[in-house]
This record gives sequence, C-alpha cells and structure tokens, in this order.
Amino acid sequence: MFTETSTDDYRTVAPGVELRVLCYGAATMLTEFRLAAGHELPTHSHPHEQTGYLVRGRIRLRIGAESHEVAPGDSWCIAGGTEHGATILEGSVAVEVFSPVRDDYLPFAHP
Repeated sequence: MFTETSTDDYRTVAPGVELRVLCYGAATMLTEFRLAAGHELPTHSHPHEQTGYLVRGRIRLRIGAESHEVAPGDSWCIAGGTEHGATILEGSVAVEVFSPVRDDYLPFAHP
C-alpha cells in the first residue's frame, strides 16, 4: 500500500483528538494524531501494542502507574492491555504504530 499525503483525511475520535490513518499492512498500522491543547485522552486499554513519537507540542502521558511529560522527539511503547491516557498540554502532533492492525480504525483508512 502507498498513501499520498493529504490534510482532508482526519476524523474526530474524541473531543480534541483527530486521527488520520497513514498506511497499514497485514500486521501494522501507521497513524497520525492531532491533539488540541487542554483536552484529555481518557484512560483506556486495547489489545494492540502501541509505539509512538511526538512530532510537535507537549503532552503528559500516563502508562500504567507511570506519568511522563513528553516533548518533541520523545517516543514510547505501550504493551497491549496496558491502561494509558494523556493530558494535552500544548497543541500536539503524534505519530503512532499499532500492531496488530486496529480494525476499529479501518473505516478511517484510505480505500
């Protein structure tokens, strides 16, 4: 699969959180999130491993019992089934990979 860049493909998945599926294959899904300052990504978990990189902004990321203030260039990996959430401190952009592919995000993917 090859995906050309577009700014029209974002979907709101929570208040202040927009998702764009960049590309996916049989085992992984690459996504981009735009996160609005002052919003909260509620604590949740899912069976997918999630590896991320903060491109721009600043967030407070909670992974299990730990909390990290994340700055541009920082990255993380969250094991499947681990509770996590975030407070968006500044408008941010994060790129994340999920494995296996998140079926719930496929409706947002390019055909």
